[in-house]
Amino acid sequence: MMTAVKKYPVLAALTLGALFMVLPFVVVVMNAVKSPEEYSSDGPLSLPDGLYLDGLTEFWERVDFGEKLWNSVLISGSVAVLAVGLSVLSAYAIGIGRIKGRPWVLAFFVLANMLPQESLVYPVYYLSKEAGLYDTRLSVIIVFTVIQSAFGTYLLSSVLSGFPREIIEAARIDGATKWQVLWRVVVPVSRPTIGVLMVLFFIWTWNEFLLPLVMLVSDDVQTVSVALGVLQGQRDMDATMTNAAALLGVLPAIAFFLIFQRTLTRGIAVGAVK
Repeated sequence: MMTAVKKYPVLAALTLGALFMVLPFVVVVMNAVKSPEEYSSDGPLSLPDGLYLDGLTEFWERVDFGEKLWNSVLISGSVAVLAVGLSVLSAYAIGIGRIKGRPWVLAFFVLANMLPQESLVYPVYYLSKEAGLYDTRLSVIIVFTVIQSAFGTYLLSSVLSGFPREIIEAARIDGATKWQVLWRVVVPVSRPTIGVLMVLFFIWTWNEFLLPLVMLVSDDVQTVSVALGVLQGQRDMDATMTNAAALLGVLPAIAFFLIFQRTLTRGIAVGAVK
């Protein structure tokens, strides 16, 4: 093993880093299934004697976790689909359509990705109030669709700028319209990259906290991340329930990532080959 470490130091460093990243999750899982008494007597690093699920059950019922889970899935899924669709349309115009001022348009999208969300809080809050969308899931979906599509447009336009022109010209000679070229030629070839964007957009939106905290004040429209933050700020919870809350909050995102891991890996591999 020491020989392998000396031969592949980068791989060893990455493995060690991965272990340090997984360790906190393991600690959370252990403490989520401990009783408060066991946590107090044995400490956070001890192995549980059995499965104590009252913390998970009590937290689920206290925050109506099923409703919060549905809100997060609805918002994240809608943003992923809409942002990818908007990114494809915009990138097609920029990368293949070769619109005028292309460098300036791409610079605008890069600038949009560099803006901190703190600077967007008041404008988004004010506009949503004026439009009558404040405290609705639609307001958050619109905001994150625009934010995520800025990154998606920049990435896809860079990919489509190197798209073989011969394929597009052949399709046009066969009588294909611009829409047919997009949906029957460009999208199928770019499907791995589009799949990667959809996975990333879903996970990024799921983990968002600041804007949903400002935009979603009613209990029935809050997401999982907002519910966790608000509950811990308003009510006392023991260590077991706190770890149970953290576990329930992160498990859906991990499950989504594992389900679409093949899509993510295939998209990255195709991009590396290109």
